[in-house]
Amino acid sequence: MNSYRDIIKGPIITEKSAQLAESNTIVFSVDTKANKTQIKQAIEAIFNVKVESVNTLNAPTKRKRVGRYVGRTNKVKKAIVKLAEGSSIELN
Repeated sequence: MNSYRDIIKGPIITEKSAQLAESNTIVFSVDTKANKTQIKQAIEAIFNVKVESVNTLNAPTKRKRVGRYVGRTNKVKKAIVKLAEGSSIELN
């Protein structure tokens, strides 16, 4: 990875992630090759917060069809980041 900005693609804002945000947990879309340690270091460096834990998941690709052509959606890796007490990230 070249920089921390290459690891963290952006936040995922859904109803479920909004509920998690109430318990000081934020969901991010991350690079598919990044591991938990790299994700933790990137979040701490970019947002100046203390990370308590990182859970990751690789979302399965789905088959999509456009006319007679069949393909697959892109790979997505999500990171569920729990922040330490007193730390918070403002997502607008």
